[in-house]
Amino acid sequence: MRMPSPPNDSGTELPRQGSAGSQDVLDTFLRQKPQLEKRLQRWVSCRSIAADLCQELFIRLWRRRDVQVENLDQYMMRSARNLAIDHLRTQNTQFKAEPFLVSEDIQTRQSMLEDAEDASRELDKIEEILRKLPERTRHIFLLNRIHGLSYTDIASTLDLSVSAVEKHMMRALQACKRRQQGPEA
Repeated sequence: MRMPSPPNDSGTELPRQGSAGSQDVLDTFLRQKPQLEKRLQRWVSCRSIAADLCQELFIRLWRRRDVQVENLDQYMMRSARNLAIDHLRTQNTQFKAEPFLVSEDIQTRQSMLEDAEDASRELDKIEEILRKLPERTRHIFLLNRIHGLSYTDIASTLDLSVSAVEKHMMRALQACKRRQQGPEA
């Protein structure tokens, strides 16, 4: 039984005797890289994915550089082919799941559209109520609910008492409440 080699200063294992070794893996990969990328690109039909898979291949080989291999060139090419097949399988699985994701997306959009239509109808109702209010009551209501002014601020701005502002707000809110309960309430 072989014992793993002791780690070197960089924290990685040193190659075992008879294994490909760090320098062999690096030299072979650099020599084969253009051919590997070209084949990967042909298999996956995308240059950037081929480059990513080539990088992944190097990382995998580097992590297993102490494994004994008879022909490192063939091993790299077979590993590249397997990575391409794994990528295509993953892509195919995602493609099969896509219709379900699209139908959920359509349902979500329809729901959002219905919510927006409901909100628009509600806003139209409120605008109708506000148009029917006396001008001063409408103005006070908008200052409070839209502009966020307090009753005291509105009273001082319009030179009214706080009590008068409260009465105008009460009228406006009662009109909104009546409209919510029904048009003839």
